[in-house]
Amino acid sequence: MIVFNKEVVFQFQNEDFLVKWIGEVVEKENYREGELSFIFCSDAFLLEKNIEFLKHDTLTDIISFDYTIGSLVSGDIFISIERVMENAAAFKVSFEDELHRVMVHGVLHYCGYRDKERDDKELMRSKEDYYLSLRQF
Repeated sequence: MIVFNKEVVFQFQNEDFLVKWIGEVVEKENYREGELSFIFCSDAFLLEKNIEFLKHDTLTDIISFDYTIGSLVSGDIFISIERVMENAAAFKVSFEDELHRVMVHGVLHYCGYRDKERDDKELMRSKEDYYLSLRQF
C-alpha cells in the first residue's frame, strides 16, 4: 500500500497515477509492494530528521527509512518540497519531473540500488531516467 502524507501545503496532480506508477517500479524490479509512505515536508522538518536520525546538519531533498524485508518493499520516504522546488529550478526541469525523480530514487534504494560510488550513481540515474520515461498520465 502506498500512502501520501503532507506536512506542508502543496498539491500534486494524479495521485492515483503516482500510486500505480510506483507500484509498477517495484514490480519491474522483481519486488512486492509493502507499506510505502511518502511524507512531503519542509526543509526545516527534514533538517530536524536529518540531525536527529543521521547526525547530519545539512539540508537534503530526501531521507528514507527502509523497512524492506526480503522482497517486500516497505519504508518511509521524507521529501522536502522546498528542496525539490529549488533543485527543479537549478536543473531546469519541471517541479513535477524533479518530484517524481526523487520519489523513484527513494524506492530504488529499497530495491537495493546505492549511490555513494560513481558507478552506483550512474546506475541509479539510468534507472531513474528509465522509470521516468515509463510514466503515462
